[in-house]
Amino acid sequence: MEAILDTLWEYLASGFLFLGESSFAFLQHLHFLGPAALIALMALATVILTKILNQLIVTKRYLQLEENFQHWMQLRQEAINCEDEEKGKRMARNIDQAELNRAYYDYFFEGLLLGIARKIIPVFFMFAFINEYYRPERMLELFGQEHVLQLASTSGEPVLIGSVAYYFATLLLCYLGWSVIRKFLPGLLKKLRSPYPGTSEKMICSPNK
Repeated sequence: MEAILDTLWEYLASGFLFLGESSFAFLQHLHFLGPAALIALMALATVILTKILNQLIVTKRYLQLEENFQHWMQLRQEAINCEDEEKGKRMARNIDQAELNRAYYDYFFEGLLLGIARKIIPVFFMFAFINEYYRPERMLELFGQEHVLQLASTSGEPVLIGSVAYYFATLLLCYLGWSVIRKFLPGLLKKLRSPYPGTSEKMICSPNK
């Protein structure tokens, strides 16, 4: 068994190494953008990849556990809404102890494992990639500087932002921007489709009296 695990780990390590080398060979064509734009694009690519994986990696077991959890949650809500308040509380407590707690933990841990595959692994791979291929000495060799950004400070000493710190900062900004766009874009598109903003289609299409 240990030999099988060692062989599997060697294959995984070789695969990640090949993927890292291939990614760096591709990104070399984008080095003219500079380190700030390049790493920002890598952060954006990470966000897009995790969103795609959220749609692709969905197991049948996860859907079944979600359906089971929603079923017992609905039963519990119906029990709480019972006319007899004390009876409703006892029924809800019995549902919690008998089924709902177990359904929740099974659903939670399955979602946690999927979250690791869909989010944690891509982010960790990109972090390890940047930490290896864009460490300070490589940054100096590639871009002539060991940092991505240099910010002024009140002490007079500049604050140097390295590649890893800049990656995580832009990653958070990309996730925040994605959420904002997803929230406001549908309403904006709806307004742009309307020939007369603020006027409903019913009013536009109705005949003159």
